[in-house]
Amino acid sequence: MGANSNSNNNIISFFVVIAGSIFAFLVCSIIYFVVLYRNKQQKNEKEQEELQANFRQELLKTQLEVQEHTLNYISSEIHDNVTQVLSFVKLTLATIASSSEGEKKSKINETRELVAQTITDLRDLSKSLSLEYITSLGLLKTIEKEAERINKSGLLEVTIIKEGKAYSLGEQRELVLFRIFQETLNNTLKHADAKHLKILLQYHHDLFNLTLEDDGSGFSVQMIDSKLGSGLKNIENRASLIGGTANIVSAPDKGCCTKISLNPLKKHFYTDGGTHPDRIS
Repeated sequence: MGANSNSNNNIISFFVVIAGSIFAFLVCSIIYFVVLYRNKQQKNEKEQEELQANFRQELLKTQLEVQEHTLNYISSEIHDNVTQVLSFVKLTLATIASSSEGEKKSKINETRELVAQTITDLRDLSKSLSLEYITSLGLLKTIEKEAERINKSGLLEVTIIKEGKAYSLGEQRELVLFRIFQETLNNTLKHADAKHLKILLQYHHDLFNLTLEDDGSGFSVQMIDSKLGSGLKNIENRASLIGGTANIVSAPDKGCCTKISLNPLKKHFYTDGGTHPDRIS
């Protein structure tokens, strides 16, 4: 009986040890997976924070570049137009004293109209300095104003085609798209030796396309210099920044076509979704 009792106690002890070991293993496993999950969660949170920081940095860079482009345009307008008009006004006023009464009245009226037009031009220029003014116009109107300026300068003939009913893509998206448009336009003016630039904006239900196509000299991938290559890479990076894709096609003597595509229904990082009729808030 004593031997059987000892044997039973040994068996019970054995099972207690096994059960304890299994329990300890399960507890350690749970703790391990909890720690592993928490570390993975912290890693994902850190990656999201880095992506958000990069997005904000790129957006700020885009805003500064848009403002720099606008300042260059304003500087050119003041030098080429406003200064010339005011110089003409000054010369006209200087000749009034020696003019007849009829000529004086005519010159004063002409001067008044020129000054009024100059004030209007300066007011419009001052508005264009504001990013809020640019974003309030929307992508289509802002591009149309830029095209009007280029056509007026005679540097290039710009044609705009719109397909579908225009809707807002969101302030941040449109600001980035406008900067892509500016960069592509600058490349056309500086490098392409083009005569025409066609701009196509396609507003579809679940797809938006911005296409810019020129009839310039074009280029081959093998012959792209570092500066132009960097500019094209910036376009691709900026399109990716707002959840879009950039497709740039060119060949020597075949012009260049840049196409930006994105899904207006898809929210990407911190971009606001715009006013697409079927957008889910």
